[in-house]
Amino acid sequence: MMLSLRFKLSLATIFFLASSSFAAQTTDKLDDSILSKKRLEIFDLSKEQIEEDSSKLKKDWINPIMYTYSKVYGETYDTEKSLVSIDQPIFKAGGIYKAIKYANATRLYSHLDLDLQKKALIKDTTTLLFNIHKLILEIKKQELLVKNGQIDIQRKKEQVFNGFADTSVLDTAILDTNTSKNALAELVYQKEELINQFNTYAEGDYTSFELPKFKLLEKESFIKNNLNILKSKADISSKNDYTWMTISKYLPTVSATFDYTKYHDSNNPTINIDQSVQNYGIKVTMPLDTRTYNDIQSTRIDYLKAKLDFDNVILEQENFFKSKLSKIKMIDSKITIAKDDYELYNSLLDVIVEEKEAELKTQSDVDTLLNSKKIRELELKILSIEKQIELLEIYSKIS
Repeated sequence: MMLSLRFKLSLATIFFLASSSFAAQTTDKLDDSILSKKRLEIFDLSKEQIEEDSSKLKKDWINPIMYTYSKVYGETYDTEKSLVSIDQPIFKAGGIYKAIKYANATRLYSHLDLDLQKKALIKDTTTLLFNIHKLILEIKKQELLVKNGQIDIQRKKEQVFNGFADTSVLDTAILDTNTSKNALAELVYQKEELINQFNTYAEGDYTSFELPKFKLLEKESFIKNNLNILKSKADISSKNDYTWMTISKYLPTVSATFDYTKYHDSNNPTINIDQSVQNYGIKVTMPLDTRTYNDIQSTRIDYLKAKLDFDNVILEQENFFKSKLSKIKMIDSKITIAKDDYELYNSLLDVIVEEKEAELKTQSDVDTLLNSKKIRELELKILSIEKQIELLEIYSKIS
């Protein structure tokens, strides 16, 4: 019985080991430290660019101050002068206010879009990290299958030599084991391939990173913080503001004007170069364009499309969440099955060990069953990683 107790390991302990295949930390967000510094710098520069573009857009209603220098050569006199001209709208029927709002909405939309791109890259890189660790476990599992195959070959050899089986039985065992060896070689290759892909995006070797551990979100929290939905809201806001900007473009605009003319050295006796000319005033303009209605309607249609698309985005994200929940439930079912298998192998191993001590079974029988039990342990860890990958997909969608 002492030998039996040596192999005994509780299911709770195994499940703990499966969970511990990740880092001890539980997180509710994606960690961007997994990305290389250069890739993070690109995102930082993109953020700066968004801010600059937004600041520029806010100032689009402000006209530049125009400076003109000219020198005219005449038959009798030459004229050289400088002209400073200002033509600045001070009222555009709400267009100035909407232009500033449009700039802010566009800024928010651009930041959310960039955040989605960044999270997608973090998610892809973290998924590679998960899959590397998953392959390491699958390699260990395949090595145990190869060991069991080699034990089976040895058993079949003894049966053939003792006349209890023909050679076809041995051939089948050899072919099955070779298939397992080929599968092992393929897994080793896949692991190296994934490591190379990981190194393309990550900052450092995969062994320097701990696997995050995510918990399941509530649907309400997923929808409330969903980046795609927030981005769609920002799109509606920007298109609404742009519609009003378009309308104001065809309404009266009040502008302040100012001209300052300074004459330089001139041989024209009618011009006093010590004097300057200043003109200022108010100007009201209103375009009469046959395309006004079409332009306004086009922007309104864009706004209506954005509102309809918002409902589609919510539906897409709700169904995405449902699909992930279904996948997680399926993985949980597999985990339950693997736990039951483990318990079964545990109980069988106790019996086989006792029969081996009574010389009713051989050591190879014990080794085969022990390897099979270890395979179930590895499967629990593999399934835990698969579950975390699905949760990672969910977390890549939220702010």
